[in-house]
Amino acid sequence: MDTQPKAWSPLDREFMRRALALAELGRGATSPNPLVGAVLAQGGKVIAEGFHARLGEPHAEAIALERAGGQASGATLYVNLEPCAHQGRTPPCVEAILRSGVRRVVASMIDPNPRVSGAGFAALRKGGLEVEVGCLESEARRLNESFVVFHEAGRPLVTLKWAMTLDGRIAADAGNSRWISNELSRRRAHDLRAAHDAVLVGAGTVRADDPELSVRRPGYTGRQPLRIVLAGSQPLPANARIFQTEGAGPTLIAAGPAFHEASLTPALNAGVRLVRISAGPHGVELEPMMKVLHQEGILSVLVEGGARVFTSFLRADLADKVIVFLAPKLIGGAQFRSPTHDLARDTISQALTLTEVSLHAFEGDVCFEGYLRSI
Repeated sequence: MDTQPKAWSPLDREFMRRALALAELGRGATSPNPLVGAVLAQGGKVIAEGFHARLGEPHAEAIALERAGGQASGATLYVNLEPCAHQGRTPPCVEAILRSGVRRVVASMIDPNPRVSGAGFAALRKGGLEVEVGCLESEARRLNESFVVFHEAGRPLVTLKWAMTLDGRIAADAGNSRWISNELSRRRAHDLRAAHDAVLVGAGTVRADDPELSVRRPGYTGRQPLRIVLAGSQPLPANARIFQTEGAGPTLIAAGPAFHEASLTPALNAGVRLVRISAGPHGVELEPMMKVLHQEGILSVLVEGGARVFTSFLRADLADKVIVFLAPKLIGGAQFRSPTHDLARDTISQALTLTEVSLHAFEGDVCFEGYLRSI
């Protein structure tokens, strides 16, 4: 929610909405950096703008200031996140802002990264600039939800994603699930992969569906997500597509103590990584695995199955979002292949309830998206 007690002017909101829209253009290319857009305005008009397009490239503020040149003097800078005050892959944005002659800075939120968190605002105020924080803060937190969860909760943002029929099946009795959703829904699923740092499945999904877990879109040349497999004690097929590296991201096997790696020697020799994780009553312990991913700078994980894995994340209270593609199909069958198993909730009143729900139509399919916690 907006933290500043003042009422933001229509122009403040308009220019900040533009900054947020610019920031979105970097989706899938900036991690582990946040999405940031910047707008320089004076006299009710935009002078220059910019956004952080790719990791290692100039930040939004620096781009906007360079484009504005001398026109930045006396202007207001709108930015959706606190400007950085430390040297990273690029110089501190605060120094460029102070040199520019900008008079006022309006920001949506404090940077949750402890390396920044308030230092940028403090430096700007010390330099004599007027700094106001909180304009469209809720929208800004949502835009950078993975960055926020990573720094505030100390783990990646987790999104559970599945496709199911109207009668609640994620697979037919024979075990196959291709294809429950239609082509438009599957395109959206690839967009989701591109927007996440990692895609995760259980060993059962690897054995049943042999997924590649890559982003496959015409003309796509962006980053491929890390592919993660949760493996208990059962072996994985050595020829699985998840071990093929051409056109896909690296693979990480998060394996329990009983997992035998001998059959995967060729894959391990080819660069597939194996990390041993402690085991619990419901499989690989998720919290230790999430700590490993946090240490490696993974901001977001898209969990694609199967039911046992979805259930484990929900029982461990480690899921933040749920995205479901509901197809207008009926499968039936003797086995009820639900997306979740026992969640230890015996009554409807104990049900996990999603909030901030949105619906999107993809021809006959409906995409249902909601949050399990506030961000």
